[in-house]
Amino acid sequence: MILEAAMLHIKQGMTEAFEDSFKEASPLISSIEGYLGHELQKCLEDDHKYLLLVRWRNLEDHTVGFRQTPQYLEWKALLHHCYSPFPVVEHFTRIELE
Repeated sequence: MILEAAMLHIKQGMTEAFEDSFKEASPLISSIEGYLGHELQKCLEDDHKYLLLVRWRNLEDHTVGFRQTPQYLEWKALLHHCYSPFPVVEHFTRIELE
């Protein structure tokens, strides 16, 4: 499993619109092959900062399987105008500790 993580900084005055758009966009990402789940967390110290976590079966399910689909274009149209600056998206893999 791969964990996609993105710190999202939302433009002033757009948090409510962003949250509404994110709810609308969520079914788009969940329809993609290899998608395992996602969550959105809001920062307690900065109400314009969110953490997006998405679990994918493998890296290509995100970078190719999602980003090269019509669903991604809809996702982008719903959400990308809310970000400033545009987020850095990183991917992580679990380290087994036992």
